[in-house]
Amino acid sequence: MNSNIILNESWFNSTAGRYLRAKEQDLYDTAVADLFGFNALQMGSLQMDLLRNSRIPNQYKSDDADDTTNNIDMRCCDDFLPIANASLDLLLLPHRLDFSERPHQTLREAERVMMPEGHLIISGFNPLSSWGAQSKLVKFFSKHPEFPWSGKYIGLNRMKDWLALMGFEVMSIEMCCHVPPVQSESWHQRFSVIDKLSARCCTILGGVYFIVAKKRVVGMIPIKPKWKAISLGSTLITRPTETKPSQKRSPKTEFNKKDYD
Repeated sequence: MNSNIILNESWFNSTAGRYLRAKEQDLYDTAVADLFGFNALQMGSLQMDLLRNSRIPNQYKSDDADDTTNNIDMRCCDDFLPIANASLDLLLLPHRLDFSERPHQTLREAERVMMPEGHLIISGFNPLSSWGAQSKLVKFFSKHPEFPWSGKYIGLNRMKDWLALMGFEVMSIEMCCHVPPVQSESWHQRFSVIDKLSARCCTILGGVYFIVAKKRVVGMIPIKPKWKAISLGSTLITRPTETKPSQKRSPKTEFNKKDYD
């Protein structure tokens, strides 16, 4: 087994790893429950079954590592997917962009393989949080940081700009994991109060952002015809056939009447 896979498994089973898994699992379970289609794919983070609450019948999992511990349907890199154009209704990228060598190309591939009006769900580490500060600190003291501090965290605003550039509309954004990534169980319990307080007051400082986006396809804009101004008076307005006594006669009419007298 690959040594990186062993490190990933060990971290996800640690105190901070279990905390992150619980928080993200709840968000994914809620989000995928109301999304429909035929084909769904989860890319990476196979320690979590993020499609377990989905109603989509065809569910697949992929990873770029030679992993035999998890049941995967395909092994592929994230920047060139062996998937046909417009074939996925739901695509999950849990922390995939954090560790992608070319995250912008990964998003391009996501846009290519997704159906119009399909949904893309992304979870990523927030660099403006205690988790982001921990990553910078580990990288400062170590040339070869371990998972998950080895990733290149992408800011939320930049991620939103990338999605807009690819034609995705952000439907919702949530933040989670406000507790610092401490491995001590006792300290983790002490920070539980901060977790609830920060979730209300300092949402932007959450360690993980959770984005639900929809692929929009710009259609043809119908051109409205330029209707000419049609005079409706001659056809729709009933005109009197006889001159009423109360109406004023013209001088010409009076003159002709005298001649007949």
